[in-house]
Amino acid sequence: MDVNNIYEVPLSYHAQGLDAEGMRHFGLADETPDLAEWTSGNQTQQRSAEDDLGGTMRLGAYPCLLEEGTLAKGLYGDAEISERHRHRYEVNIAFREKLEEAGMRFSGLSPDGSLPEIIERPDHPWFVGVQFHPELKSKPFDPHPLFTGFVAASMEKSRLV
Repeated sequence: MDVNNIYEVPLSYHAQGLDAEGMRHFGLADETPDLAEWTSGNQTQQRSAEDDLGGTMRLGAYPCLLEEGTLAKGLYGDAEISERHRHRYEVNIAFREKLEEAGMRFSGLSPDGSLPEIIERPDHPWFVGVQFHPELKSKPFDPHPLFTGFVAASMEKSRLV
């Protein structure tokens, strides 16, 4: 499960006043769709309990538009990026308003605005969760901007302690 989902799931339950025991994406029976299987075009990729889970992964590079004034935009320096994906679930955009009220900021979205790609916590020194895999584009002498940003923020924070 991606960092984006690990953070978003408990926050979504908390923001809605729900009991997190029945979180659907952990295979339990709750009907609250905090995570949705990924969409291709306007079609949600569906599978049943009998399926072998194949064929419903979001694979490859996808574009992402970054919001002005966000940490992500500052790290990348560009308004549009392309990142590689390899996952089955997405944060359900239908929960955007409630999640933003709870403190999450959607700082990167798919061009059509339907797929959250990057989230941030503005009240945290450095909190960025991504739906994609930055390690797939990082190299020893050309690290990914999220990794260099995290290391720089960690070094700065260590000086303040």
